[in-house]
Amino acid sequence: MHAVFSFVYIYTLSGVGERIAMRLRQNLFKSIIMQDIAFFDKNRTGEIVNRLTSDIQDFKSAFKMCISQGLRCMTQIVGCVISITVISPQLTGFMVICVPTVILVGTILGSSLRKLSKDAQNQTAKSTAVCEEAISNIRTVRAFAAEEREIEMFSHEIELASQLQEQLGLGIGLFQAGTNLFLNGIVLSTLYFGGHLISTGQLSSGDLMAFLMATQTIQRSLTQLSLLFGTYVRGISAGSRVFEYLELQPTSLMVGGEIIKDRSFRGNIVFKDVTFSYPTRTDHPILKDFNLNIPAGKMIAIVGSSGNGKSTVAALLERLYDIDKGAITIDGIDIRTLNSSYLRGDVLGYINQEPILFATSVMENIRYGKPDATDEEVMESAKEANAHEFIMNFPNGYDTLVGEKGAQLSGGQKQRVAIARTLLKKPSILILDEATSALDYKSERVVQKALENAAKGRTVLVIAHRLSTVKAADIIVVLQNGVIVEMGTHTELIKRKGSYYNLINQQGKNNENQHN
Repeated sequence: MHAVFSFVYIYTLSGVGERIAMRLRQNLFKSIIMQDIAFFDKNRTGEIVNRLTSDIQDFKSAFKMCISQGLRCMTQIVGCVISITVISPQLTGFMVICVPTVILVGTILGSSLRKLSKDAQNQTAKSTAVCEEAISNIRTVRAFAAEEREIEMFSHEIELASQLQEQLGLGIGLFQAGTNLFLNGIVLSTLYFGGHLISTGQLSSGDLMAFLMATQTIQRSLTQLSLLFGTYVRGISAGSRVFEYLELQPTSLMVGGEIIKDRSFRGNIVFKDVTFSYPTRTDHPILKDFNLNIPAGKMIAIVGSSGNGKSTVAALLERLYDIDKGAITIDGIDIRTLNSSYLRGDVLGYINQEPILFATSVMENIRYGKPDATDEEVMESAKEANAHEFIMNFPNGYDTLVGEKGAQLSGGQKQRVAIARTLLKKPSILILDEATSALDYKSERVVQKALENAAKGRTVLVIAHRLSTVKAADIIVVLQNGVIVEMGTHTELIKRKGSYYNLINQQGKNNENQHN
């Protein structure tokens, strides 16, 4: 019978623990993925991943340990307390007087240990973030021969985490030592007071022995509870880190809003008196009273030197951030009234300078743009993006694995797969954020041809670094310090001999210097 109950007890506890951990992971990931971009700007990837893995693991282990051992200890304590109360109310009363003092001291020490435990876990998460960053950017680390620097940084963070864990161990050790000292003191006091009761005939020696046996059981249970205290502290601080993210509400930017299914957008975009600063740098406005009208079906190029707000315009149209003042409308509809997932998933197509692919097949990477697309639709969008030919030359064709972040493909190949992925969802508006600036001349020409195919019949916003790519634009906008200083066609702006003309000359000189 004991074997059966043991099996049921262990299996049930394990099942409950794993289900709680699974639900926590699911809910935590959902909570994290629904945060806006500002959240990811402020928190490092490694620290976020640490909460999803280590913290939930610590919480689950503590939960199982505290439930299994805690229940047994508490049951024994309650049973033995009833026994000693029946045997000798005087001795029990004497013991009860001492307990509140210990509970008070334990509570004070416990709160400081919980804080120390949380600090230790935060520091461990920080070291994980350093490690994760170095491994995910290993090519950059190699390029700068920065292995020793990364090792040093990681070692430093780990040493700090180790010191905090040692301090926590010292605190828990002192707590347990104090508990044992108190419990042994109670046993000695019980013997002394019990001897006095026997001498006055108020208690028999048999009752004293029974009382001592019951108090020994209480002592053992309390000792086990004090040992569990360390596990409890770690579990509670891990749990508080998990629930800190679980309690985050998705911002209005991520939920709600209208989904328009009965008509497609023509793509007439208007920026009206837009002012914006990034949430991490609220005192530094990027755009100030920015006004721009992008007619439907036209190609608009935004140019200017780095740091003048070109990519910010694209990020705001994508509604990765909400503007501080003004309005952005598409066909007269304020984008803040639209569901942001619908806006990005159906209306806008975004292709940036460094396309990130997932470590799966070419087919699945393209299908990411529209999960319910057929293989034929995937191939059709690949042809439109000038990608079908090189994909078919791979030994496994569309089933070829691209490696982490698409490392197995060249820059031009990655970019064309990213274009195919975007075209698959048939967006009304295309945003090209320096889409060819990282490519060599040959790759740039192939990708440029793919982009020209993609642009047909769509409104296109081009954020341009290489000015050679914007000559064909219907309107070129020159941006300086978040303000439009010039606007017109390539020919008009060259004739004006203003900021655009200077940018062209400056880039021409830079290119000559590079060739020399």
